Amino acid sequence: MITAVLLFATVIVPIVLGVVELIKKSTSETLNKNIIPLIAFAVGIFIGFAGQPFTDLDLTLRLWSGALAGLASTGLFELGNDRNSGDNNG
Repeated sequence: MITAVLLFATVIVPIVLGVVELIKKSTSETLNKNIIPLIAFAVGIFIGFAGQPFTDLDLTLRLWSGALAGLASTGLFELGNDRNSGDNNG
């Protein structure tokens, strides 16, 4: 059961990341950067909910997978962003 949740979360992380980036780009002027993890969390839960035709997981497990995917996508983006924009001190 846990492996199914983690597998489904792994599959939907790139989808959540893309949707959150789309939201960020379309509302860049009005979006507070501090609420991006909350937005990613909500998008992940929504995509987990909408993923019913693609998996046989129960609703609760899909929502957990979506929440994990939302939080993981935020961390994944920040990790890549820090690596690309970090200072090169040697």
